Amino acid sequence: MNLMTDFIGLLFPEVCAACGNPLVMNEKMICTSCLLHLPRTYFSRERDNPVSQAFWGKLDIYSATALYLFKKGSGVQHMLHQLKYKGNRKIGIYLGTLLGDELQGSTLFNTVEAVVPVPLHPKKQRKRGYNQSEVIAEGICRSLTASLDTRTLVRVRYSETQTKKSRYKRWENVRDIFAITPGTNLAGRHVLLVDDVLTTGSTMEACARELLTVPGLRLSVACIAFASN
Repeated sequence: MNLMTDFIGLLFPEVCAACGNPLVMNEKMICTSCLLHLPRTYFSRERDNPVSQAFWGKLDIYSATALYLFKKGSGVQHMLHQLKYKGNRKIGIYLGTLLGDELQGSTLFNTVEAVVPVPLHPKKQRKRGYNQSEVIAEGICRSLTASLDTRTLVRVRYSETQTKKSRYKRWENVRDIFAITPGTNLAGRHVLLVDDVLTTGSTMEACARELLTVPGLRLSVACIAFASN
């Protein structure tokens, strides 16, 4: 069996999801060089960081973080592109696990009880085959002692892609498109809202506003990448 696996590996070598170079023994999904050099933020260590500042004056967010900084043409963008458009669910799980490991070591996040991914409209999810934010959330739950909740927050209206829209158009595009399912059981719990990348924050903000209507809910947010200005 090992000989067959090695032979297949020679014909179709696994490559790093960030840089595209072949992986060597004991490397998984991302090569050692990229793991060392991708721009980790470590925002989970500080309450007042650039991600949390994106919500200041808008919403009562308990804590906020991102795993990496996002730059066009970077390895981070390449990984997220594979997850979102190339059907690579494995990289989403892996990145979610990395983020979950970091959150587990943070006093700001290690009390999270439920993880809620930003929902896709059913029409878009059928077309893509999965929700990339849910895949990331699955990875996070493998590290945190928290449950995955895909029922409480739902998308009730189809919206156009946010790509290339202005800040105002992004906000307008997601206004009133999310809702809370009646009979939610998240009251009084620490909930983590998860998405793949945060740019203007309009989608996260729209979701957060709905979740914060749940009595006593303490809300934190996390994403794989943060696109700083």
